[in-house]
Amino acid sequence: MIKGIFPIEKFEQLDTPFYYYDMELLRATLQAIKTETENRPFHVHYAVKANANSRLLREIASYGFGADCVSGNEILQALECGFPPEKIVFAGVGKSDKEIHIGLDNDIFCFNAESIPELEVINHLAGEKNKKARIALRVNPNVDARTHKYITTGLGENKFGINEEDLPATLEKMSGLSNLKMVGLHFHIGSQITDLSSFEDLCVKARKIQQWFLEQGIALPILNVGGGLGINYQHPNHFPLADFEAYFRLFKKHLMPEPGQKIYFELGRSIVAPCGSLISRVLFVKEGIQKNFLIVDGGMTDLIRPALYQAYHHIENLSSIEQNEPYDVVGPICESSDVFAEQRSINRAKRGDLIAIRSAGAYGESMASRYNCRDIPAAYYSDLL
Repeated sequence: MIKGIFPIEKFEQLDTPFYYYDMELLRATLQAIKTETENRPFHVHYAVKANANSRLLREIASYGFGADCVSGNEILQALECGFPPEKIVFAGVGKSDKEIHIGLDNDIFCFNAESIPELEVINHLAGEKNKKARIALRVNPNVDARTHKYITTGLGENKFGINEEDLPATLEKMSGLSNLKMVGLHFHIGSQITDLSSFEDLCVKARKIQQWFLEQGIALPILNVGGGLGINYQHPNHFPLADFEAYFRLFKKHLMPEPGQKIYFELGRSIVAPCGSLISRVLFVKEGIQKNFLIVDGGMTDLIRPALYQAYHHIENLSSIEQNEPYDVVGPICESSDVFAEQRSINRAKRGDLIAIRSAGAYGESMASRYNCRDIPAAYYSDLL
C-alpha cells in the first residue's frame, strides 16, 4: 500500500472533508495520452462533466486538448479556463435555447445533435444570427457497453442519439435546413468500460454507418467515438493510469478512418478520476450487532457514486498501521444509501483518523450537492500544499 503520496501531516491541519488532487499524477496521465495520440489523426476532448474544477481544466487545456461540454455553463467554464472555441464540442440530449445561443455566440466547433427536433431548433436559432452551425449527428449504435445500466448510453432503449433506422429521414430533413453544416458522426456507448471488446464492437458499427453515408455521397471529415474508457478502482496504487496504449491501439487497428479523416475521443473519467481522493475524518466507530460502522464526515453529498451506482472505491486509513478490520464505511447524511462500502477491510480505525476514498477525481466534486445544507468541500492540490 503506497501511503507516501499523501502529505498526512498537512492534512491534519485542514478541515474535512476535502478533495485532494495529485497534480503530478494528472500531468503523467495527460502526457501518456499525448504520447499515444501523437502522429495519429486522433484528437482528445476532455469530458468536462467528469470534473469542472478550474485548476484541473487549465492544466488539461495547457496540453492542447479540447473540451466536450454537455451544458452551456460547461462551455463558458471551458472558455474561461483556456480551451479555444474551435476545440469545443457541445453534446447533450436536451439543449435549451439559451445553451444553443451560448454555443453559437462563441463560435464553438460543433454541436453533437441527437434528434430531428434538435436539428430544427439549432437551424432556426443559427438562422436568426445569420450563422451556419456545424453539426455532428449522434447516432445510437446499439452497442452494449457491458457496464452499469445508469451509465450505458448506446443501446436502442437509451434516450441518447438518433437510431440507425431513422438516418434516412434525418438526412432528408437536413437537406432543407440551410443553416446547418454536417461535419461528422458522433457515438458514445457508455462509461467505465473495462472490457475493450465493447469498443471493438463500436468500431465495427461505426464503419458500417460511415459506409452508408459514403453510399449517399456524404464524406465526413470527423468520426467522434465518444469516451467511456474505465479505470482500475480496486487497485489505484498499482494501476494509477488507465490502459491508454491498448485503448488507442484498438481504434487504430479497427476503426480504419477515411484518408484525411480525424478521430475525436471524449475522455473524462480516465483523465481525472485517478488523481483525486476524498479525504474524510472518522467521527465515530460504532459497534453494531454483527458488524462495526465507521462513521466519517464525508458523505454522499461529496461523492455520490457508491449510492447512485453501487460503485466501488478503494478506501485507506491514512492514520493507522494496525491490522485490518472489517467496517461498513458510512457518512452522516440522513439517508440509508449514504454508504461508501460494506464490510470493507481497512486498518483498525479510531475517532479522528484520516480516511482516503480513492479515485474520486471524476464525478465527485462535479456531482457534489448541498443536501442537508452541507458545505461543498474545499479542494487542495499536491503542488500547492
